[in-house]
Amino acid sequence: MSETLPQTPFWLEPTPVLFPPTQLALTEPDGLLAVGGDLTPEWLLHAYQNGIFPWFNPGEPILWWSPTPRSILPLKALKIRRSLRKTLQKIGREQTFTVTLDTDFIQVMQQCADIPRTDQEGTWISDEMLTAYHNLHRQGYAHSVEVWQDGILVGGLYGIAIGKMFFGESMFSKATDSSKVALIALSMQLNAWGFKLIDTQVETPHLNSLGAISVSRTDFESLILEQVSQAFEPRQWQFDIDWIQAAIEHSKQSN
Repeated sequence: MSETLPQTPFWLEPTPVLFPPTQLALTEPDGLLAVGGDLTPEWLLHAYQNGIFPWFNPGEPILWWSPTPRSILPLKALKIRRSLRKTLQKIGREQTFTVTLDTDFIQVMQQCADIPRTDQEGTWISDEMLTAYHNLHRQGYAHSVEVWQDGILVGGLYGIAIGKMFFGESMFSKATDSSKVALIALSMQLNAWGFKLIDTQVETPHLNSLGAISVSRTDFESLILEQVSQAFEPRQWQFDIDWIQAAIEHSKQSN
């Protein structure tokens, strides 16, 4: 009987910008592919368009991941329950929340870093990560959704867009349903622009309740290959539809 060798991730130098094949990612911990490289825009964009993302704690080397299965949210399958539809209708009537795009990217990232999480100690969104994603934001690739209540940021999310593919990174909520509202608003706008899905990375009950599903790494990579190749100019975003009305109409079809 042959002895199974212990698995170790690949070590990357700062150059060239190159990852090993994702099928060589470890099974334990699931999806760990490589260590090292850099967090320059070139590294990050190359990673995302190949289904790879960075995730590491402050003080650790850069860790790159490609887990399987992979969680995605097909925009047409977004579930808006009746109770959430009432929340949207109230927003439309009373402006209980105001939702914006790319208005305060840094604060959204900082809030995602600071919000306590039951499944982890501390935060993986370090100053190094803040700087790296802010660089992408300035180039028009990284985007934020902000949910405001009486002028205070109470919810939001951020992620990366390449072509017509959105890679979600993190979200936070300080008011009931605020992160859900952020995701719904983004989904409505992305759908209007011809996007098909959002990468939600790892399965959670919260995301599943909104319509996220799990697919194999191979299927995920096929899906994103099609989407990242579609032309969509990197730029700062703003809403160009009535996302509330679009969401209400969508909710009638999803129930």
